[in-house]
Amino acid sequence: MLNVILVCLAVLAFVAIVFEDVIHLNKAKSTLFLGTLCWLLLFLCSPNHLIVESAFSENILDIASLWLFLFAAMTFVAYLNQHGMVESLVYRLLPDAMPQKALLPALALFAFCLSSFCDNITTTLVTIALIQSLKLPAKSNIKLAVLAVFSINSGGAALITGDVTTLMIFTSGKVGISDLFVIVAPGLLACLLLAVLLMPGFEGTLTPQRSVSKASRFDVWVAVIFVATIAMTLVINLFVHVPPLLVFIFGLSIVFLLARFMTRGEEEDPIIDYIRKIEFDTLLFFLGILLIVGMLKEIGALHGIAQLYDMFVPSVANFLIGCLSAVIDNVPLTAAVLKSDLDMPITDWLGFTYCVGVGGSLLAIGSASGVLMMSKIEGLGFISYLRYTPHLMVTYSVGYLLILAM
Repeated sequence: MLNVILVCLAVLAFVAIVFEDVIHLNKAKSTLFLGTLCWLLLFLCSPNHLIVESAFSENILDIASLWLFLFAAMTFVAYLNQHGMVESLVYRLLPDAMPQKALLPALALFAFCLSSFCDNITTTLVTIALIQSLKLPAKSNIKLAVLAVFSINSGGAALITGDVTTLMIFTSGKVGISDLFVIVAPGLLACLLLAVLLMPGFEGTLTPQRSVSKASRFDVWVAVIFVATIAMTLVINLFVHVPPLLVFIFGLSIVFLLARFMTRGEEEDPIIDYIRKIEFDTLLFFLGILLIVGMLKEIGALHGIAQLYDMFVPSVANFLIGCLSAVIDNVPLTAAVLKSDLDMPITDWLGFTYCVGVGGSLLAIGSASGVLMMSKIEGLGFISYLRYTPHLMVTYSVGYLLILAM
């Protein structure tokens, strides 16, 4: 009976997210309330409190790791964005004039390539800053955000440095690094196809206003440390498995020290003030969602997922798992499938890697990238994102079919 109540509360949380604009209740508040309520009920009603306490501690550890990583990355981006560094870089790279339609494939390529080497959250934060700096109408920004989410998730699935699910599949011995390169071309072609499908409505020429702000010496150092932190995260993970959050916190600590000595006597806000500019609604939303998903994992609601492979052939089951990842976090989905000891050929494991990494793009709540976009891009909500789900389903399917054909 308890499990039924908990699943109903989880469903209620997702319904509250979907109808956020109708009920006028911030999704961070509803998910945080229901997520904590679920765990309280587990503690109060479970006969074995030690097991629940152990599961909760494990869940909180995962959440804390994400929080600290977001804290560091968002502080970097908040500072650089506030000082016009991202906007200046974008305007330096863009031509004096370009067709607005050309912006979409350019954004898809940028997001895909960057997310292959950086984690998806960092890439999303950088892409958000890029989209906002273009100052396009809200409808255009929504389309760019949808394209960016799909491209970021596609690029992240292609290499172990991009998405944690790809790393999980690699470390379990199901695929090799050289095998993963098979995903690159189909994933990129799917992104470019989505860019073409979203082009209607982009008319005229984009003429960037060359209001490039003058960067101080400290601003340049912050940008250099940010890029170096991303590069160091990539390089270190190739040789030693160091948590990305540790590298980012280390990079941020260097910035704090530099701020102490380089901005002395200058009329500048200390870097630590930019922590206040972080949108804590986003962090609280993540906390609520991950608490709910962790609860579902604890009560065994995710165990039946692997049974799909008994009902369908692997190629169909993989596709359905990808669609399911639009509602359920892809990490426990991946773990459930890996723990079932399925015997599949390499092609199907590559298909699974693509599906579980990209399928979350079908809904705004299906991936960390989508959640961040929804909280940062004005006008982008669950419903407005849902309007483009048919486009996303087409491109997701095309990318998957291309992988199976290779």
